Amino acid sequence: MEEANGVVIRGVTAEAGAGAEAGRPPHVAMLVTPGMGHLIPLAELAKRLAARHGATATLITFASTASATQRAFLASLPPAITSLSLPPVDLSDLPADAAIETLMSEECVRIVPALTNILSGLKDTTRLVAFVADLFGADSFDAAVAAGVARRCLFFPTNLHVLTLILHLPELDASIPGEFRDLAEPVRLPGCVPIPGPDILSPLQDKSNPCYRWMVHHGRRYRDAEAILVNSFDAVEPDAARNLRTPQPGRPPVYTIGPLIKTDAADATDDKKEPRAACLEWLDRQPPKSVIFVSFGSGGSLPAEQMRELALGLELSGQRFLWVVRSPSDEGAVNANYYDAESKRDPLPYLPQGFVKRTREAGLLVPSWAPQIKVLAHEATGGFLVHCGWNSVLEGLAHGVPMVAWPLFAEQRQNAVVLSEGVGAAVRVPDTKRREEIAAAVREVMAGQGKGAEVRAKVAELRKAAAAGLCEGGAATTALDEVVRKWTGGGDE
Repeated sequence: MEEANGVVIRGVTAEAGAGAEAGRPPHVAMLVTPGMGHLIPLAELAKRLAARHGATATLITFASTASATQRAFLASLPPAITSLSLPPVDLSDLPADAAIETLMSEECVRIVPALTNILSGLKDTTRLVAFVADLFGADSFDAAVAAGVARRCLFFPTNLHVLTLILHLPELDASIPGEFRDLAEPVRLPGCVPIPGPDILSPLQDKSNPCYRWMVHHGRRYRDAEAILVNSFDAVEPDAARNLRTPQPGRPPVYTIGPLIKTDAADATDDKKEPRAACLEWLDRQPPKSVIFVSFGSGGSLPAEQMRELALGLELSGQRFLWVVRSPSDEGAVNANYYDAESKRDPLPYLPQGFVKRTREAGLLVPSWAPQIKVLAHEATGGFLVHCGWNSVLEGLAHGVPMVAWPLFAEQRQNAVVLSEGVGAAVRVPDTKRREEIAAAVREVMAGQGKGAEVRAKVAELRKAAAAGLCEGGAATTALDEVVRKWTGGGDE
């Protein structure tokens, strides 16, 4: 590890930075705004670029996201992928209750000078063909322009429905005077499932909050990208894909290159081997497709009352369950674990009295974390109660696991509408979150012969489509090939 001008560098050697001989591999710089949900798919994109195109990549992270989980993940990446940590940025002038979206957006603007220096250095030491920023990083295009990076792309880690909404935000901002949550009719956008106002992504629900203005700003800045790469696939959003593939003046071309999900057999993001082994061994003892996996992602936790209702709902459902359980969120902050996936306190005392003892034959509780990919891939897993974060949704679809939708924050309510009403890959738990409703949704997905059977069949179909897209000649592979051809066809000039 080296440190220069406040920038922490991992995996960069003198040999890698020396020389400018012809024939060097194409290099891509990627800015990762905070959140493991942003880092993981970008890292998977870097792996795919390395494996298929012989490219190298630098993942550039924010100082605010430095955590043990992130450091372990970055250290596990192959040698073709290096990482840099930007110097810390002072955000002390922002209100204590500033939204996560505001914090990320402000931090991105304030790192432009440091990022310009990094990109200039990479341009000198590598064959830098492109700069890729993720969804909150469009302002970093200014750094790429200043450093003379010719190709500037946006990586969108969530789906085409959310992208369509953000691209339309400037005009929606002008045409809708009140709040989205008060709309009498759902929001209808080209190629998209109608989205009820209250389910529109959470940073848009209060127009007086600075994060709303930031999102409108991002909707404008996305058009500065040369291309937009989206972590989705056509079969899951066919009409939205068709609409965004139709050229439109002033809108960058959109490429669906997903699903980009973690595929490694080994998972370096956790060093607690015993709980990890225990949950998989427990699954080995369960019948095929008999267990519902319950997880709210790396950043989610539930209010105490919902946590109790979920426990009692799982018990009432009569289904086997594997639950990644965290202590309840404080004061309703369901994204309390956004920067750190660890449970803040021992979660078990917050469960209903006697629950652990009563369900010890049917269920397993795992504090904070479980190897999600391995659990979803296990033959005993038959359902997935999910917060509707897009990475988790794609992991469920790629492994053919039907879902119970329980959205928490960000775009997750909107994703839940798309999954349940559009795609048909999930049954949504009603907002009231009563134990009887939870039990009914779980039973339907696991064993129901009506909606549940349709969901199970649809997810099996989407699993095949996702795999086909990643094969030679498949849609996702072909799309990424086209992007790389544009990058390397003079992209480092």
